[in-house]
Amino acid sequence: MDRLSPRGATRASAREPAFAAELRAAVRGEVRERESLARYSTYRIGGPATVLLPAAAEDVAVALRLAAAAGVPWFAVGLGSNILLPDEGLDALVVRVGKGLDALVPDGGRWSIGAGLPAPHAARRTAEQGFAGLHIFVGVPGTVGGGVYMNAGCHGSDWSEVVESVTTVDGSGNDRTWSRAEIPFTYRRSGLSGQLVLGTVVRLRAEDPAKITAELGEMYRWRRDGTPFNQPCCGSVFKNPGGPSWKQTEGPRTAGQLIEAVGLKGARVGAAEVSPVHANYFINTGGATAADVRGLIERAQREVEARFGARLEPEVKLIGRWGEYLNPEAPNG
Repeated sequence: MDRLSPRGATRASAREPAFAAELRAAVRGEVRERESLARYSTYRIGGPATVLLPAAAEDVAVALRLAAAAGVPWFAVGLGSNILLPDEGLDALVVRVGKGLDALVPDGGRWSIGAGLPAPHAARRTAEQGFAGLHIFVGVPGTVGGGVYMNAGCHGSDWSEVVESVTTVDGSGNDRTWSRAEIPFTYRRSGLSGQLVLGTVVRLRAEDPAKITAELGEMYRWRRDGTPFNQPCCGSVFKNPGGPSWKQTEGPRTAGQLIEAVGLKGARVGAAEVSPVHANYFINTGGATAADVRGLIERAQREVEARFGARLEPEVKLIGRWGEYLNPEAPNG
């Protein structure tokens, strides 16, 4: 989530000790300096940064106000899936959305959920109460906030289908609640640019708990058996493409099928590897760098386009040192 300073202002680094000290004095949560971002990424990749672990939503607002006043950009991270953080680390302030923002409150079919709650936990806990809609995310390694912001999806559905409202805070520390009609959801995007998601209210449907439990088991087995879910990766690297390859009735259509069809399963750049299990998952075999992963992404794009005429667009967000998206075709949110 690229949060740059006001136009014309000089960007300052959150790594400056004076900024970290001021932030530490202003919040109840923890501020960690020179913290390895590999700890906050499912890829286990990323250099050092100043990281805020907020104790409550108020800490987030205070931190963003301080950052704005200092000219420091910010970047929000949950469980760190679907992102590739830079090897050199971040000069943006990293706000870790997790504990302190992980409430789950039922009200019939309406559930208020904190952005920091892991999506698989939300899936299981709502399903246990006999409500379906979030159960599809049982095997998705991300938080509720990240899922809403990126409109994550699987099994033919996504967050936009259950969201009733979303509460966010902007770079000036002002909060707002958005109704579903105000959010311009599209495929893998929410349109909530410039906002940090604090929580959401979702509308779920009542369902026979035995039926949901059976579906949960089936979806988890699919994730377990069909993807390298237990290895360091970001989830799906590419979106499924449109164009000629998608229109054909036979042959490869999905990103994974296209990558497999050009013979890249098991291919490596450095310690990054196209998974032998699922070709749309690139794994860190141990010591991979962001540069390794980007090199593998570029190779897959070149070879798929040369053979099939399909341009693979990354679903994984490539992050620069100021917290900006490097994906040229991916506007923030």
